[in-house]
Parts: sequence; C-alpha cells; structure tokens
Amino acid sequence: MELTSDALVNSLLALGAAALITTLWIWPRLARQRPLPVLGRIGLLTVTQASVLAVLALSVNNSFGFYTSWDDLLNPGGAKLVLTSNENHKGGTPVSDALIQPTTEGGLETAPNLPKGAPEEVGKIESVRVSGKETGYSDQMFVYLPPEYFDPKFALVRFPVMLGIAGFPGTTLNMLKELPVVQTAADLQKNGKMPPTIIVLARPTVAPPRDTECVDVPGGPRTETWFVKDVPEALSTTYRIGRSAGSWGVFGYSTGGSCAMRLAMRFPGVYGSSVGLHGDFTVREDQFTSGNLFNGDKSLAQQSDLGWRLQNLPAPALNLLVVSTRKEADYPQTVQFVEQAQQAAATSPQFKVESLYLDDGGHNWDSWIRELPASLEWMGAHLG
Repeated sequence: MELTSDALVNSLLALGAAALITTLWIWPRLARQRPLPVLGRIGLLTVTQASVLAVLALSVNNSFGFYTSWDDLLNPGGAKLVLTSNENHKGGTPVSDALIQPTTEGGLETAPNLPKGAPEEVGKIESVRVSGKETGYSDQMFVYLPPEYFDPKFALVRFPVMLGIAGFPGTTLNMLKELPVVQTAADLQKNGKMPPTIIVLARPTVAPPRDTECVDVPGGPRTETWFVKDVPEALSTTYRIGRSAGSWGVFGYSTGGSCAMRLAMRFPGVYGSSVGLHGDFTVREDQFTSGNLFNGDKSLAQQSDLGWRLQNLPAPALNLLVVSTRKEADYPQTVQFVEQAQQAAATSPQFKVESLYLDDGGHNWDSWIRELPASLEWMGAHLG
C-alpha cells in the first residue's frame, strides 16, 4: 500500500481497534505475574500504541505532505538516473531511461472533479516522477496536458507551460483537492479565457520535512537549482513545450507564492511570468526552515530579498502579478512592495507589475479559491 493511501490508514486503524478490543477481552487472563502473561500484556500494549502512533503520523503526513511515497521517506532526494530524451511524447509512457517517468504515487485517484473523457476531448493528467541532471534530485509531480496536445492539427506546436508550486507544509495533491488549479484552468481554456497550457504541479521542498523556501542552501539542499534548471530541462525533454521564457510561467500560493515571485525575479530568463498568492518578499526563518537558510551570509540573503533587488538591481524582464487580501496580516508590506515595483516598472518597460486584492479573507483556502480564476486568466494572457 502507498504511504499516502487511505487503505494504509484504515488498516492501521482496524489493527489498533482489534488490539484494543483484544486487550480488554483477555486482560484478566494475563493478570498473573509470570513471564508469559507479562510478555502478553507488553505485546498487546505495544501493538495498540504503535498502531495509534502510526495513524497519527500518517494523518499528519497526509495533511502536510512531508513525504509522498515510501521511497520519498526511506530514500530522501532519490537517486541519479541514466538519462536520455524523448522529444515526441504524446502523453503516453515515456522511454525507460527518460527524465520523466510515470508513477502511481501521489494519490491522483483521490482528487475530485478531474476532467473525465478522452484525452483529445478533455485533456489528461499524468502522475510522473521528475529527475534532475544537475542536482540528482527526483520528485513526484502532476502534469496536465490540454486536449489540443492530442490533436493531430497541433502535432508540431509547442505549448506554453505553467509551473504551480504548493504551500508549505503541504502536498502537491493540495493543488487538485483543496485548490482546484487544473480543474479551473481546464474550464478557462474550454471557455476561451486561457490558451491551451500545460500545467505542472509541484511541492516547494526537495528535503522534507525541511522548508527550504526554494533557495539553494549553502552546503545543503539546492531547491532553486532544481526549479530553474532540472525541472524545466526534464519537462523540455519529454513534452512539446515552448523554450523561451515568454512561454513559461510560475504560480504559487503561500510559500509557493513566495517561491513563484522569487524564482521569476531572480531568473526571468527561465520564467517570464509569475503569480504569487499571499507570498512573502523576504526569506522566512522559523522552525520549519531550521533557522537561517543562508548560514548567516548577508549577501545571499539580500539576493533573495525582492525589495532589496528592486532598489539595488536592474528591474527584470518579467510580468508579475501580486495577489492578496486587504485583511491579510502582511497587507501593508504587500502594498509597499507593489508600490516599489511599480516605481521600478515606470522606468523599465520590460518589467510589468499588477496587483489584485480581495476586500476580505485571510491566509486560507477560501481566499485562494476565490483568487484562482482571475490569477490563472491573467497568467494565460501573459504566456507566449
């Protein structure tokens, strides 16, 4: 059974319940102070408590998405593979040594309201494992291919692609179950409000359960390299996607929103458009990041401070949308950044900044769901 499957949780619940009932039923028979009855009591208590603790651990993991598979838990970061390319992928099974491999992990079958039907009519969602040459990392992602991808008339067309990054702690599956990114995008594309776009869904960490804020940690996880080199390269060798930055966008909410804005502002040659929902403009330091991610290097921290970049570096060639609510705790900081960005854009035509604010709402699914359609429609309008 998969690590994140409901079947595993239910099996452990059943085991724990059976152990508890058994304990209550035969405890009087094990009351004697002899070796075998004592061992019997210890065994029953151990099974019961281990089952309860396992259910709690699995529930926490399934809620926050620290580990998405047994391999993820037992072999963090994955292993390097022998790699080749497959330029003519049609949405079927990639070759055995490609950077993109099909996988059943991730729980795709549990997501509601996914497009159903023939791929050429509703598109297709694939659960894949992506591997990187530069970092050697490997992680599971979801890829949505629009109906046009399977239309022979578009056989020579390269499609725009949007990378969606989840919040932390959280699982990639949250962008299908809690925040219906693909479902909303498919409706927008069907109604002509978004061009046919390949959507790739990922989580923000490569070193669970540590939050690396999508930066390269000196001597540690290289999450930034993963997202700006390995992921685009792997996708490009397998799917028919555009190769210019104008064809690439990055979207995210919460920590994923911070990542989306930071990755695009630091690497506009990779991601030409970015949407950040309720993101931060500096790299947070808390118990999830295990303290300072830059080991006290002030210059590295400044490079990832978006406000500092606007004040001290040329404005990037980038389309940026900042999304939040007027009730969000850091709304004043968001307004300050947007005003600063718009001042930079006034003298740098290649840098375009817009903002979207809800009058109410907070740092939660309800707000992100309401912001999602307009955010995706904006992204579609800026993808080449």
